[in-house]
Amino acid sequence: MTYLGNKLIANVFKALGHPTRIQIVKLLRNGELCVCDILPDLDSEQSNTSQHLTVLKNQGIVESRKEGSKVIYSIKSEKIYEMIDLVEAIILNQIEETKTSLSK
Repeated sequence: MTYLGNKLIANVFKALGHPTRIQIVKLLRNGELCVCDILPDLDSEQSNTSQHLTVLKNQGIVESRKEGSKVIYSIKSEKIYEMIDLVEAIILNQIEETKTSLSK
């Protein structure tokens, strides 16, 4: 992979590099939502949540469409969940390894 390709990959990781953005992606796992549906599950103001959604949209992680006065967000590619699930599995494995080494 070229430097440019690596930079694009890094940009996706950077977009996912905030707990609020990961939470938004996880909330969208069950289907599309408007900001008004996302806000109750976040400890964030609407303007801040909208900024997070913009970051995710700019990196092609989420897409949006207008429905009346609402903007509805959805995940652009389900593959993003494979990545999040893989990272969660790595973390759980590290926790188990730490528990095992501590119990010796």
